Amino acid sequence: MQIHHTSNNSSKGVFYISGTDDNLAEMTYSKAGEQLIIIDHTEVSDELRGKGAGKQLVMAAVLYARENGIKILPLCPFAKSVFEKQPDIQDVLQ
Repeated sequence: MQIHHTSNNSSKGVFYISGTDDNLAEMTYSKAGEQLIIIDHTEVSDELRGKGAGKQLVMAAVLYARENGIKILPLCPFAKSVFEKQPDIQDVLQ
């Protein structure tokens, strides 16, 4: 699964896994200033459910945060649960 990332450079962004016609999984975020992103929603299609796609999206956001020196506030229940289970990625938490 290849994770893609787009951002409109103002206030919104998305990490996603694309399919033939649509995204098979996506995790959206909002920017809160220059140093914080807020993960607000994660959705995975039935086709990818149970295959770790959601976790891969969270890990892509962690890598992005580390590379750009920013923090993450996971308001999405799924993303929050991934952070709670993985102490090794909590360095990017707000």
